[in-house]
Amino acid sequence: MRYLVKISYNGSQFNGFQYQLEGRTVQGEVEKILGRMHKKPVRIHAAGRTDSGVHAREQFFHFDSDLKIPETKWQHALNSAMPDDIAIHEVQGINSAYHVRYHSHGKIYRYRIYQGAVRDPFEKGLKTYYPYAVSESKMRQAMSHFVGTHDFTSFSSAKSPIENKVRHIYGFELIKTDNGYDFLIIGSGFLYNMVRILVAYVLEVGQGRWEAEKTPAIIAAKDRTLVPKTAPAEGLYLERVFLDEKTRNEALENLKIPR
Repeated sequence: MRYLVKISYNGSQFNGFQYQLEGRTVQGEVEKILGRMHKKPVRIHAAGRTDSGVHAREQFFHFDSDLKIPETKWQHALNSAMPDDIAIHEVQGINSAYHVRYHSHGKIYRYRIYQGAVRDPFEKGLKTYYPYAVSESKMRQAMSHFVGTHDFTSFSSAKSPIENKVRHIYGFELIKTDNGYDFLIIGSGFLYNMVRILVAYVLEVGQGRWEAEKTPAIIAAKDRTLVPKTAPAEGLYLERVFLDEKTRNEALENLKIPR
């Protein structure tokens, strides 16, 4: 039986989602528990990978099992063994041909910053401290240029092995919070470090270090060296994964984002 699992985690103490030979990972923790239950190795497959220090409010993975555990009992069975920075929210049986990475229809990422005269120790690991004054209008102007289909070479890590760097962004929203801003970006898919590089650039536009009008030229240049900064991992959250087009379209309508 193949099972689809909805999971969330605080990424502060993880070296990312994907299993590594050294360091604690989300995949490593989950597979360790599944391995104990099955008395053999069990591999999970995720909708996407998050980097070291990045959080997920909604992430999905699937795995195959021959255990005779009722579907309604899986959530409790997994949560009872999970560390306290991982939570299992749903477990459901799915078709054995389903692969969550290849059948998903986009994601939402949220990046959170806070501002103030001094750092807040209670925000450590959960938001990025950005003490500089920024212009909302300039940031929104820059963000508008990213909506649509573009080659994001200038805004992705040079280490990325993926050759096709064309992605579609449905919306890029700025939300004012009590002590800073949240950036919400909705896309068909994202390149390595893409969201963090976009946010770093937009913040520098807001600070006056870049002119928003130059954004289309930077996109067209396909040159990563033009925008060298990457925002810290701690402010980034995988907010939502769309498992089908209907759910994605409903979310875009609720956010008042045209398709």
